[in-house]
Amino acid sequence: MTVLEQRGAYRPSPPPAWQPRMDPAPLLPDAEPYRVLGTEAAGKADPGLLSRLYAQLVRGRRYNTQATALTKQGRLAVYPSSTGQEACEVAAALALEERDWLFPSYRDTLAVVARGVDPAEALTLLRGDWHSGYDPYAHRVAPLSTPLATQLPHAVGLAHAARLKGDDVVALAMVGDGGTSEGDFHEALNFAAVWQAPVVFLVQNNGFAISVPLAKQTAAPSLAHKAVGYGMPGRLVDGNDAVAVHEVLSDAVRHARAGGGPTLVEAVTYRVEAHTNADDATRYREEAEVAAWRAHDPVQLLEREMTARGLLDEAGIEAVRQDAETMAAGLRDRMNQDPELDPMDLFDHVYAETTAQLREQRALLRAELEAEQEQHGEQEGGAR
Repeated sequence: MTVLEQRGAYRPSPPPAWQPRMDPAPLLPDAEPYRVLGTEAAGKADPGLLSRLYAQLVRGRRYNTQATALTKQGRLAVYPSSTGQEACEVAAALALEERDWLFPSYRDTLAVVARGVDPAEALTLLRGDWHSGYDPYAHRVAPLSTPLATQLPHAVGLAHAARLKGDDVVALAMVGDGGTSEGDFHEALNFAAVWQAPVVFLVQNNGFAISVPLAKQTAAPSLAHKAVGYGMPGRLVDGNDAVAVHEVLSDAVRHARAGGGPTLVEAVTYRVEAHTNADDATRYREEAEVAAWRAHDPVQLLEREMTARGLLDEAGIEAVRQDAETMAAGLRDRMNQDPELDPMDLFDHVYAETTAQLREQRALLRAELEAEQEQHGEQEGGAR
């Protein structure tokens, strides 16, 4: 008996009729991350799916190295590399149907490109050129979200609205382990579960929120365990096993589309590179830890499986690599071209109808630009 019970201040009673009763056991994740590669289940995987995953993994790895090089050349302001996390990125894109929506975070450029967005346009925001760089409606991909977890409530809202309209649409929202410490994460999961919205939440647990390890963010057994508190299933998967991630996400998407509500998927992976090009990861982690994860590389895991099954040979590997090199060369050439920017674009696509404040700001900037141009002309005339 508790102290409150002894004092008569608290008397336990059965839950009222309006309070739902739910067995939490089916919602709990497995004790260990789900895996396919290296198990008997790998032999049952569709060869066509394996080929698509492998091609996208290799392209994604090359995309990461090329984008990182562009930051060193001053062609990108920043690039958050997803090297080591390619399996999560690719599986997320391939698990969706064309009518579905993807809500990425700032590190999810590979998922955006795998979804069909132009490789150069996916980097526009990170270059600092424009609002987004691609049309979200063309591929049903929301803008890359730099603020942590703010894309999650947006995904819930879209999915809930789609269900109210009778549209057969699922939203897949991606977030890092650091994003699970934000209020937006909890609000999104709560609303999604209460509304039974067709949403899949994919948490890429890469070990660190910049330099903060997961152990300093949560005391939960896993991030997937957080699902039960909101009344949705939690799944734990090996985030470097592209086949396993694709299977788990595909199951969650089908579950959501059938009216089963949301699912929280935690993919255990690792950020091999630094947080961004502005980060020094050697200050908060040991190289031995990084080396151990390199031995569990998602590209090599799938390559070994396909080679062992006779689905891939040296010629096939070289063909995929050449395709990735062609992509990288095209990306490099386009990013080396200086864009023609109009400062007045800052005021476009902010609201459907321009507000009085935006009109005032537009007029102020236009006046400043015209004054600067006039001053420049006078200086040139004086010089002559």
